[in-house]
Amino acid sequence: MALSKLNELYGSKYEQMAIRDHADHPRHAGGLHTGCVVDLNNPTCGDVIRLTVDIEADKIADIAFSGHGCTISTASSSMMTEVVMGKTKKEVLKLAELFSKMVTGEKLADIDMLGDAQFLKGVAKFPQRVKCSTLPWNALKKALEMGEAEVKTLHDN
Repeated sequence: MALSKLNELYGSKYEQMAIRDHADHPRHAGGLHTGCVVDLNNPTCGDVIRLTVDIEADKIADIAFSGHGCTISTASSSMMTEVVMGKTKKEVLKLAELFSKMVTGEKLADIDMLGDAQFLKGVAKFPQRVKCSTLPWNALKKALEMGEAEVKTLHDN
C-alpha cells in the first residue's frame, strides 16, 4: 500500500501515533476470571478475538481481550475497551452503533464520544478493513446480548 494511502487510513501524525500506540501497547489485553466470554473471528483476514466482559449493575465493570489480528483490529480492541469501561449497556450499544456508522463512512458530529476510537475514521476509505475495525465491537454487542457468563464461539460474517 502506498504511503499516501496509509496516511488516508491512519490520519494525522497524532492519530497515527495513537493507533500505533494502541496496537503496540494494547490496553485491557489478557483475560478475566469472571464474565461473559465471546470468541469471534473474521474468516476473511484471520483476525481472532476473545472478549471477556464483566457486567455488574448494568455497567461494564471490567473488560479484557486476547487473540491476534492486524494493527487496526488490535488498536480498535484496545480503544474500545478504554471507552466502554464503566458505561451502561445502553451507552455501550450507542457507542457501538456510532463506531459502525463512522467506519462505514457516515458523517457524524459526535464521534468525539468514541475517545481514541474516533481516530479509526479513515477505515471508511478502505472497505476491506471495516471488518477488522468492527470485530471487537461486534464481539462486545454479542456479549451484551448473551447477558450471562458463558463461552460462545462465533464467526463475523
